[in-house]
Amino acid sequence: MDRARAHEAGDSARGPEPCAVAEVLVPVAVDQTYSYAIPPEVRVAPGDFVAVPLGARKTYGVVWGLGAGSGANLKRIESRLDFPPLPEKLRDFLDWVANWTVAPRGMALRMAAHAAVEAGAEPVRIGLRATGAAPARLTEARRRALASLPADAPVSKAELARLAGVSASVIDALIDDGALEPVALGPEKTAAPDPDFYRAGLSDAQEQAAAALREAARQHEFKPILLEGVTGSGKTEVYFEAVAEAIAAGGQVLILMPEIALTSQFRDRFARRFGVPPAEWHSELTPRRRARVWRAAAEGEAKVVAGARSALFLPFQNLRLIVVDEEHEAAYKQEEGVIYHARDMAVVRARIERCAVVLASATPSIETRENARQGRYGYLRLASRFAGRQMPALKAIDLRQHGAARGKWISPPLEEALKHNLAQGEQSLLFLNRRGYAPLTLCRACGHKFECPNCSAWLVEHRFRRALVCHHCGHVERRPDVCPACGQADTLSACGPGVERLAEEAAALAPEARLLVLSSDMPGGTERMRAELQAIAEQKFDLVIGTQLVAKGHNFPHLTLVGVVDADIGLSNGDPRAAERTFQLLNQVAGRAGRGEKPGRALLQTWQPDHPVLRALLSGDFERFYAEETDARRLARLPPFGRLAGVVVSGSDRAAAEVFARALARAAILPPEGGGWSVAAPGAFPGPDDVAVYGPVEAPIAMVRGKYRFRLLIKAPRKANIQAFLRAMRARGPKPVKDLKVSLDVDPQSFL
Repeated sequence: MDRARAHEAGDSARGPEPCAVAEVLVPVAVDQTYSYAIPPEVRVAPGDFVAVPLGARKTYGVVWGLGAGSGANLKRIESRLDFPPLPEKLRDFLDWVANWTVAPRGMALRMAAHAAVEAGAEPVRIGLRATGAAPARLTEARRRALASLPADAPVSKAELARLAGVSASVIDALIDDGALEPVALGPEKTAAPDPDFYRAGLSDAQEQAAAALREAARQHEFKPILLEGVTGSGKTEVYFEAVAEAIAAGGQVLILMPEIALTSQFRDRFARRFGVPPAEWHSELTPRRRARVWRAAAEGEAKVVAGARSALFLPFQNLRLIVVDEEHEAAYKQEEGVIYHARDMAVVRARIERCAVVLASATPSIETRENARQGRYGYLRLASRFAGRQMPALKAIDLRQHGAARGKWISPPLEEALKHNLAQGEQSLLFLNRRGYAPLTLCRACGHKFECPNCSAWLVEHRFRRALVCHHCGHVERRPDVCPACGQADTLSACGPGVERLAEEAAALAPEARLLVLSSDMPGGTERMRAELQAIAEQKFDLVIGTQLVAKGHNFPHLTLVGVVDADIGLSNGDPRAAERTFQLLNQVAGRAGRGEKPGRALLQTWQPDHPVLRALLSGDFERFYAEETDARRLARLPPFGRLAGVVVSGSDRAAAEVFARALARAAILPPEGGGWSVAAPGAFPGPDDVAVYGPVEAPIAMVRGKYRFRLLIKAPRKANIQAFLRAMRARGPKPVKDLKVSLDVDPQSFL
């Protein structure tokens, strides 16, 4: 059972008389703390990292509370670890996240603490300084090395060799001669941003919005604000003013971004404004680098951290502002482990930290817009592009009348526009949200389709790699020359287009164009991606063909034409947010055009030009689209006007998974023991007439990584305690056996 956390007693907890018992949370899938005796030689306080025995092994934990007692029959804390303690507000936040997501508190702790300990002890950094002794032989290279030594501080061997333009052997020779000596360097420091380094000129509309954000950052009170602005309106420069205010007040800032590992442009823009880049936090960092950023945040050294969703769990010492850029992005949803939405959790952390939170987007989510409409959030809007630049002109290409030739995907109107744009020396973008060469490969002789052996999904052909790839589990196999089912040669056919196939067609149309395919699964990793995005901004490519990666807030000043090859691709699934997401994606990608001096235009190839999403985009009547979509959600009692929870049962035995899912569904509709149902009572359940349990049914992707999947969907009123309902369902249902797994998702964003 849960151990209550004692009230934090400040410095008295570190006095000469230690408490006898500590309640320690360990980073495993448990929802309780464990009691440990505190040895007399160990001094601990709530938030401290400690080494503790757990069963037959040793692990780390965090002291969640202190209690009195002898502790005579308890295992003992082995030592206090040398990490900054987790602040009380962060511990409160972790408790809140675990409760909201119905996840074990130990796994919430793991998200916040594991980076600090996984890298181990920080190695000693060695630098070099001059001794004043002359080397036995003073060559030109040695002279340059000595002259390049900074006068005020030691420097590493690699840095000195770079400064002097010499090899490492030259530096080693100077050490051997006694002209240089090694000294220990202190920990690597994070450069502090200068809030007054460079203040950009803002338009009147930007200045009004910036003033409101400065005031919110200055007050150090919880204040959520939606900053909505059309693409190219300068939202980043506006919220930079709030960042500057928070830094000037001695606080720290967290900037969440959906794809921080790819946003080199943001890093450069930040450095131009504040003199140095922000500290970065994302999965591409080495464990050692993550540990350094974690400690810098905990000690208050890192004033600004720009990071992916997991940066939300860093132990900031004095958090004064949170910015959620592109707040509508689906990438903010964590789909494994502790399943949470970083945008929503950012608002919760801001409330606990008593700081401002800015949600910025050109196409806000309906949930955020509704919160602003009801006055829960402040609302600021930038209605026009910066410096009077015009929004791109949008036009639909009706494929029923102007379809592409057989086996082609670029329609005649788009082909003509593309050739004209390239002839003018202007940059163009073809957008198709589908990776690889083709989504399906089949045999024309026998109809055999290449499917993943581990998932109920087709294998995507990647012709650049000559491979068939599953985008769900990562399975890769070589594309054969003959059909494995019938043995026929030259019968395999690629069905449908991906960006690689589109590039092949575009290269035939414009053979002289410098062409780049931009997709997240191209080889080379993050550094190559950053370099390519920068090359696009510098117009080193004439034609870019990309997936949704190109829509994520990048600024391409020379891009004047966007061609959307399939504007209908996201409208045909059963996701209740399909229309909203398609609207957001198409608006974002169209907004890449015309951000420089020249006007831009976007052509949207579609079979459904009368669809509400296309009508809204073409007419510019975004308010009507939002109103209609919001009304539809309200009538259907879907979020934000109702609550949803997804339950996925998975296992390697299909029949066992289905039986388990059906038993769980029966448990979900049992009334609570000893009484009726009430929505109004604290910790209550929704009534039987208000809650609906749908399923179980096979998930749309019925098997992933060899596990069969069955879904239940729970729908309840907005004020219902759906977390209590899920806990009761899990408690009354059967216990998972063998490899059966139950995943709970409060407010699901994906229905696959």
